[in-house]
Amino acid sequence: MLKLEMSEIMFLKYLIVFFISMLPLIELRGAIPVAVGMDLNKLLSFIICIIGNMLPVPVIYLFARKVLIWGKDKKYIGKFFTFCIQKGEKGGKKLQATAGRGLYWALFLFVAIPLPGTGAWTGTLAASFLDLDFKKTVIAVMVGVLCAGLIMMALSFGVFSFV
Repeated sequence: MLKLEMSEIMFLKYLIVFFISMLPLIELRGAIPVAVGMDLNKLLSFIICIIGNMLPVPVIYLFARKVLIWGKDKKYIGKFFTFCIQKGEKGGKKLQATAGRGLYWALFLFVAIPLPGTGAWTGTLAASFLDLDFKKTVIAVMVGVLCAGLIMMALSFGVFSFV
């Protein structure tokens, strides 16, 4: 029978949190409460969630739109890819309409609000559809992810009590 050492178990827990933070729609908004539930080190979990959430950002910006456009007319993946394109375009238009000249501030706020569908994945996809500057996009998304992470940590520890 496979017997794991305590350090191996902890490593696997951190790895789970890391991969959860990379998932679209869930991102660190879901990974941080999981880390808290697993009773992992708060600071280390926060850092791992930030890294996991940010790792896909350059790939999304540089390649997602091209892959989605390529696959939108394919038999099995076309409907899903079309949905993703529409979501990216809709997010980009909404961002542009509300932000005007403060587009990067709007992108930051969009990513910083810890609600489903407002994270790094959607924000970066919208930025790529708007052809925003890569470096400024990554910075705005990074700061937004940091803020969302802080908010989720505070919520996970009951700093904001709604009762």
